[in-house]
Amino acid sequence: MENKNEQSSSTAGREVVMARTVAAPRELVYKVWTEPEHIAKWWGPNGFTNTVYEMNVIAGGAWRYMMHGPDGTDFPNRIRYSEVIPNEKLAYVHDSGIDNDPDEFHVTVTFETVGACTKITMRSLFADAARLEMLIRDFGVLEGGKQTLNHLEAYLVGMDETSKLTIVREFNAPRELVFKAWTEPGHLAHWWGPKGMQLSIIKFELKPGGHFHYSMEVPDGNKMWGRFVYREISAPEKIIFTSSFADENGDIAGNPWLPVWPAEILNIVAFTEQNGKTLMVLKGGPVSATDAEIEAYNNLKANMQQGFAGTFDALDAYLADTVK
Repeated sequence: MENKNEQSSSTAGREVVMARTVAAPRELVYKVWTEPEHIAKWWGPNGFTNTVYEMNVIAGGAWRYMMHGPDGTDFPNRIRYSEVIPNEKLAYVHDSGIDNDPDEFHVTVTFETVGACTKITMRSLFADAARLEMLIRDFGVLEGGKQTLNHLEAYLVGMDETSKLTIVREFNAPRELVFKAWTEPGHLAHWWGPKGMQLSIIKFELKPGGHFHYSMEVPDGNKMWGRFVYREISAPEKIIFTSSFADENGDIAGNPWLPVWPAEILNIVAFTEQNGKTLMVLKGGPVSATDAEIEAYNNLKANMQQGFAGTFDALDAYLADTVK
């Protein structure tokens, strides 16, 4: 996501511009943005849910919904559309459902095809700079916008069958233990990574925006680094994170074996308990990738399935030893 400085003298200080390129076709992105059965599942910051009362995406139409906060507080919302160009543009006024709401703001969302991806640009124009500053300070509108786009990206990875990897494994261990194995460094060190590689944990921060930075060393002494950046942790049901090759400082690095490869892979790992066992479903796909990078990823999905099979065999063995 980018916050761009593209403000004219009339909008300076009261406009927020966010952009995100997602690895999904424009028609699908527009669909999940404009159909209530989809948008209710991803719209809003971390921990929020939605009840949609009405959604009529046409010029003059309205979308009315209630956002439910993590603490149980309800927030009424109303969006009134002024311009709708399917698959290209939405323009609307966003308020709390009352006329002349002092916190209302004007939004323009554009959808642009970039190869196999879609670039979303969202411009929000507020009444004045002071009100925008207050909303940023007291209500976290910038971070909330970033989290909302993160949720969209994760939802799209879960939908798009053409550019994702899906792995399903059942472990003979309770869900809480499997979740701990994924989220505590003392457990991760025993199983994460390909067979035959020695894992060393350099940094571990289990929180949204936190990093898991690690190195892996093969018997001949060669070393490589990787990293996770966590987006969402919902214990013990779900983890969402991006994974990348990294350098020794924890910065994103290229794939050491492939010159063309996505810089970041978004991963969604869900855990369901069934009769004392745990069903784990991992879904992954490139984010902000080029056509060539997506093609490279798709061409190697079978190899990745095999690689993860070895990693999860190690997790299975580790869990079996732990529950004895």
